[in-house]
Amino acid sequence: MDTASILETMMILCFGISWPLSIVRMYRSWSTGGKSLFFSCFILFGYFCGIGAKVVTHNYNLAFVFYIINTIMVTVDILLWLRNRNYEKTGKKYGFLKG
Repeated sequence: MDTASILETMMILCFGISWPLSIVRMYRSWSTGGKSLFFSCFILFGYFCGIGAKVVTHNYNLAFVFYIINTIMVTVDILLWLRNRNYEKTGKKYGFLKG
């Protein structure tokens, strides 16, 4: 593994550390406070671009795995934001994401 791949993997890993914490907070809080759906969607788009770059160049290294993992975590975070937004509007807790 070359230095650039190691550095890219470390960057993505560092970004990815915050997502589990955000997911837990969103799951427990039932609130969208302090969270921007627009921002999360841009992050998700960025991860899709990173995955696309790896696919186009056929450069499937460890960074590629972390792009996939982070994409899944951001998607879960967005789904929880949508769940919480619905709860804020209706006051009803329902579905498989019920806490």
